[in-house]
Amino acid sequence: MLSLVLLSLCSVVLGASSSNQQFLANSAVADILSRGSPILGFDNGCSSSSKTCDWMKNYPDSTLLVRMNLPGTHDSATWNYTQATQDSLLRYTGPEADPAAIYQCQNKSIFDQLNGGIRVFDLRFAYNPGNDTLGFHHSQALLAPTATVDDVWFGFYSWLDEHPTEAVLISLNYESGTGTPRDLKLEQLIYNLMNNAVAQRYWVQTNGTLGTLGEARGKLTFLQRYDYEFLPASATRLGIHLPPEQWLDNTPIIEIVYNQKENLIAYIEDYYEIDGLPIGAGAAENIQWKFNATTAHIENATMYNRDSLYISFASSEHDADVPAETPEIMALGNGTVPGVNQKLLPWLQERKGKRFGVIMLDFFDVVPGLVEAVIGL
Repeated sequence: MLSLVLLSLCSVVLGASSSNQQFLANSAVADILSRGSPILGFDNGCSSSSKTCDWMKNYPDSTLLVRMNLPGTHDSATWNYTQATQDSLLRYTGPEADPAAIYQCQNKSIFDQLNGGIRVFDLRFAYNPGNDTLGFHHSQALLAPTATVDDVWFGFYSWLDEHPTEAVLISLNYESGTGTPRDLKLEQLIYNLMNNAVAQRYWVQTNGTLGTLGEARGKLTFLQRYDYEFLPASATRLGIHLPPEQWLDNTPIIEIVYNQKENLIAYIEDYYEIDGLPIGAGAAENIQWKFNATTAHIENATMYNRDSLYISFASSEHDADVPAETPEIMALGNGTVPGVNQKLLPWLQERKGKRFGVIMLDFFDVVPGLVEAVIGL
């Protein structure tokens, strides 16, 4: 579909022959995906034995998204943010306060995540250098100075064209820790990217509800985690709005009513910085605290509020600890102590068949079978 959209634009602009139009459309898509590759990676497809590549095809259209088990990734765009990346960006950012390991939460590209069964993506945007385009950040860490939000949206569009049975949820948050301005221009840029002619074909256009899998297949569903401070109140909204002032920082139980009329509620666990332990408590205690908070929230999802949205973040860090417990250590352990992901795998397997909701993971693929356990395969 994406090449057809660009094909129609080429036809209008150039009046070219059909073969030339197709060539131009394909070339335009290739250029866009290449520019977005520091975030997107490259789509190498799925193995024939993959259980997770098109796993949603086995669910009926009538399935409500809030009743599904959806594996997601926390800070999904950070896979390429190594120490070498951080060092190469000093001319843009200056020295970072923390090493790259504090910011890196994934090690597989967006395309690899999609092919690996991930269906919910946690992305943070702000200005790229020059304040003319929007890109991706994790706190003050600039992830790729030339890749844009628009490029990455096209990557999702192209993947969905190849996997029309699948539905993808995008949680998008404004990254306030970048030091770049929050102004009318920024809001207009992101608003236009969500509402232009191409976006209208690929984003679910309903507001205030997540709806059914059938309505969401082949499309992106929007979870808006930022407010519009400068655009008028009449600005079109897509998906559901999870206001940042209600998304309480570093909290194990968050409750947000995202549709007042129908009393639709999101329950969220986002206890990401272990703050109840003394400095030097070590990996074992930090990991156990995080595991306890996450599984308590997922347990609630299995028992209560069947038509409410549950989002549980299995991701965390404790950079105040000495040495720091990085996202990788918290997720995967330190070689001696198992991480949250290793502990979560058997816990989920023991509860196969229950509703877990959305589970957001760091380093999602390193523990074999974890994504399948989230889905319930």
